[in-house]
Amino acid sequence: MANTKSAIKRIRRISKQTVVNKARKSRYKNALKKMNVLIENKNKTEALKFLPKLNSELMKVAKTGIVKKQNASRNVSRITRKIASL
Repeated sequence: MANTKSAIKRIRRISKQTVVNKARKSRYKNALKKMNVLIENKNKTEALKFLPKLNSELMKVAKTGIVKKQNASRNVSRITRKIASL
């Protein structure tokens, strides 16, 4: 348990930030799942419409440090290739 005033404040801040990070990660994972469903259904037009939203979501998550930038870029690259192959 924290025994300084600043450590107690940090614990409060970390717990609030954890909730925010979980919400962001959940939005990112849901966006990836939605895109994968569109690709599985071979719905190219819908996938192309959703691609900028997915890209934006991935970059927001990468910018805030929830996933690494390379991870987000890799996901975008793979999904773009899958869409192109439809």
